[in-house]
Formats: sequence, C-alpha cells, structure tokens
Amino acid sequence: MENIQKFFKNKKILITGHTGFKGAWLSKILLNWESRVVGIALKPATNPNLFDSLEIKNKMDNYFIDIRNFRKVKEIIIKEKPEIVFHLAAQPLVRDSYDDPLYTLETNIMGTANILQAIKETNTVRAAVIITTDKVYENKESGRPFKENDKLGGYDPYSASKAAAEITIDSYIKSFFNPVDYNKKHRTLIASARAGNVIGGGDWGNDRLAPDLIKGVLKNKKVIIRNPDAIRPWQYVLEPLYGYLLLAKKLYEGKKEFSGAWNFGPNSRNFLTVKEFIELALKILNKGDYIIKRDLSNKHEAKLLKLNCDKAKKNLGWQQILDINKTLKLTFEWYKSFYNKEDIINITDQQIKKFFN
Repeated sequence: MENIQKFFKNKKILITGHTGFKGAWLSKILLNWESRVVGIALKPATNPNLFDSLEIKNKMDNYFIDIRNFRKVKEIIIKEKPEIVFHLAAQPLVRDSYDDPLYTLETNIMGTANILQAIKETNTVRAAVIITTDKVYENKESGRPFKENDKLGGYDPYSASKAAAEITIDSYIKSFFNPVDYNKKHRTLIASARAGNVIGGGDWGNDRLAPDLIKGVLKNKKVIIRNPDAIRPWQYVLEPLYGYLLLAKKLYEGKKEFSGAWNFGPNSRNFLTVKEFIELALKILNKGDYIIKRDLSNKHEAKLLKLNCDKAKKNLGWQQILDINKTLKLTFEWYKSFYNKEDIINITDQQIKKFFN
C-alpha cells in the first residue's frame, strides 16, 4: 500500500465532518501521509472525542461551520482550492432522525447538494468521494446482499435522507460531472461510498454499541442492548477508509469508470448478532455484563443488512483485511489504552501504520 501513501503526499484535501469519528481517523491518516488537509465541520459533539484526543486541530486548517450554509462552504472551497474532497459531514444516527427529522433531512440532503454545487461552481476539485451509508437500499430483509444498482429507499428519516442524497449525487454526476464529458466540459469525477456499522477506537457517539459498551463497563454497569438478534456487518474503521482512499486516487487519475456508487462492507464471517458482538467484546475486555431490554418505542431499525462488495473487490482491488476477532481486539485495546492514559496518538499511529503496511 506504499504506492497510495506516496500518491496522497502534498495533495490538497478537504474533509467535511473531520471532527467526527470516521472523519478524525481519515484526517490522521492523511496528515501522517503529509497531505495538506483542510476540514469543514461542526465542533466535536462529545467529550471526550477523537478529534481532540489526537490533537488534530493543531495540525490542519479548521472551519467550524454548518454544511447547510452554502455561501460559507463555497467561500472556503474558493479560498483553499482543494484537489480532492471527502464528504463525511452528516447527521449519522437512525434514532436521532426520528427525534429531529427536518434537521436530518436538511443536513444529509441539502448539505450534500451544497458540497456538490460548490464543487461545480469553483472548478478546482478533481475528485470527490461522497460518503453515504449501507442503509440507502430499500431493505425488505430478505437476506440477499445489496448490489450498487439495487433499488434505493428508506424506512426511517435517516435512511431516507441518505437515499435522497444518493439520488442527488447521481443527478449531479449525470447533469454536471458526466464521465462522458470528462476533459471536455469538466475535469471532476464524483463517486459515492456506502458502508456501515464501522467500529474502532475513539467513537463516543450516543446510541452506538461499542461506545455504550465501553461506558457501561467503565462505570461497572450492565450494558443495555435493545435488539439482541439484529444482525450487523461489523468492520474496523480503517477498512472502509482504505476503500475511500483507493477510490479518490482512481478518480483523481481520470479513471472515468470509477465514477458512481460503491459498496464497502465486511465478509460474511464478520456478520454477528448484537448479542454475539457484546459477548465477544466482553471476553476481550475481560470484564462487564449485559442485560436485554427490548426496544418498545416503535422506532423501526432494520434487523438484517448485507452488502455485496464484488464491484470493489474486482475493480478497485479492495477487500476486507481484518476478521471480527482482530476488529474487536484493535477497537477495545484502543479504548483500554485511552482510559489507562497511555500515549493514544502513538497507539493510533501504530494501528494506521500496521494496517497500511
């Protein structure tokens, strides 16, 4: 993977949502690879958070703005002139979308449209990877893994907002960034990336399984699980990020066939029920317990969701590297190191280095 590290050296890159969990990991990777990184995001939503823990703020230019503000987004892109954009800023939680659907829809649909329109009006971006989610598909829970050309849909406002964002991305690609017109009418290639149930050290988001587990264990409280039988495709945070980076490189190099939608999900061996996940994690932590308290709120969440990633494997050369045991081990060892007040920046750097080497 040395070749990809060399590619990103000195590239000017904009990351939206860089104060979030995945955004902070991506920022750290690119800073380690000597990219020139700029971030647009709201300030971190939790304390502690990965952005502050890794001292990212001191190593890049940060714009703490709301991506719903088109004028400011465009001003920043004009000023910074990024060559590559990774758009991760979003309202990322299904359950929060029930509580505030309008904010979710505005952020995830219009926020995405603002990024695309700003790229269109500024003409400096060569490649953009827009991150959505594995929940964009119309999910009838048949057990069949979804392919990129399957029908989009969304039961809950979050899934609907991301499916609508995908339709918006596709519209902008066809209307303004069509690969057929590349190097004739424009010099920008756009792709969307769909992944979900990403875990790793440094996630303290509310209503997320790994952070909830860690908080419970530290306070000697039983971890409450709502949907023990729900099957999820667990993957380590560096896995999809590697896919996003590979995709951005291909787009930047003018490989027109890489424009469009891409799935990045784990192999079938990483599909576990929530209950199985908790039991494995507690075994690694060597402490803690859980209690099942089934969700009676009528807030629908899918029980089964799988992605078909053959396209990424065949065309990008991407595949999942870490099995579920290694995924959980890296995640919970990170948290243990953090709460033992070890050098968490060094530990994060070592995880990145080991994964990419």
